[in-house]
Amino acid sequence: MCARCVLWHAVWLAAWSVVFKAASWESPALGEESGALRFSKRCLMVSPNEGCAIGDVNRDGKPDVVAGTHWFAGPDFVPRPLRDIPQVSLGFGSDDFYANNGDHLYDVDGDGWIDVISGGWTESELYWYRNPGKESLERGWKWEPRLLVDARAENEAFHLRDLDGDGVPEIVVHCWVQRDPLVAWQFVKAPDGQPSVRRIVLGENGSGHGYAVGDVNGDGRDDILCAVGWYECPEGNSLAKPWKLHPETALRGASSPFLVVDVNGDGRNDIIWGKGHDYGVYWWEQGEPKPDGTTTWTEHLIDDAWSQAHSMAWADLDGDGRGELITGKRVRGHGGRDPGADEPACLYCYSRDAGTGKFIRHAISPPGGDVGTGMQICVADLNADGRLDVAVAGKTGTWVLLQEGR
Repeated sequence: MCARCVLWHAVWLAAWSVVFKAASWESPALGEESGALRFSKRCLMVSPNEGCAIGDVNRDGKPDVVAGTHWFAGPDFVPRPLRDIPQVSLGFGSDDFYANNGDHLYDVDGDGWIDVISGGWTESELYWYRNPGKESLERGWKWEPRLLVDARAENEAFHLRDLDGDGVPEIVVHCWVQRDPLVAWQFVKAPDGQPSVRRIVLGENGSGHGYAVGDVNGDGRDDILCAVGWYECPEGNSLAKPWKLHPETALRGASSPFLVVDVNGDGRNDIIWGKGHDYGVYWWEQGEPKPDGTTTWTEHLIDDAWSQAHSMAWADLDGDGRGELITGKRVRGHGGRDPGADEPACLYCYSRDAGTGKFIRHAISPPGGDVGTGMQICVADLNADGRLDVAVAGKTGTWVLLQEGR
């Protein structure tokens, strides 16, 4: 090819790349970005791990990040070993996953040091990893794994929630097999005095991919939403009776987790959800219930310009007293087989303009910036500057994004 043709070809490609980018990353449902927040980013580690949590692991008063095989002591976030996790394929043709679908922090044995609870996708065991305490943490020792229960596999996610108000959380399991029941595990003591769990069936009518927790019907109790609908938390001891299924919010393949928040300030909680393995982020506006109490919903598009919004969080990042949606692309969620899987990673927050009703997209990390998401998005003030920061873990790495203001 002649030099003139090479130059023309380069100009043509550059022009079309601009057109493609504009077409790919703008959504007609969005407002214009203005006064965007600024974040600096730091990659703590690159691995296939997709779980993360924030807590004071070493009891020095500073938040630390836990992410799969390591924990990262704030404020320097240098990696410290925690555990070994096998690398698996999940049937997608390559060892593109760690056997870890989320990290959850809780002092399981009551010794004053927070431990890690974790399970996997195709693994049937649910483990807790005992925090070894000050001296061993300083020496970089790994944490001892202890089995809570060997139950079943095919679990999309877990979450910790105090369902019965006794101050101790239950472990709620979200199985991607939709016909299987919604199950929680209650902490108990084994005959030898060690921590164990017992099985509680919350809903016999199924579970499935995607979950959210929040008060759907305004009775002051948190309900659980999943692929088959929403399960109503009963009055009184919620672990002693079945939860009633309401199928009107059934969402197949939704984010894990998605959100229950009052988007428009009308006093009724709405739903924000994304397609975990496809394009689209939406909010469902809750309307007046029907005379029989059935909830009613109207769907609104937030953004359909990128795919795989598999996890979400809600926090007041800009300090204006209103929450923002935080979500982004889960990279290679199905081993690169999802629609849009090869498009750039991204991490966004969305604020809502009360006047126009449109959501405004702000880039925490713009497309092509290497920061995507995994199974959890964590928000906390990581450097004690009074501003909320973000930690995520996914197949492009474990990242801390520190807010620098506007």
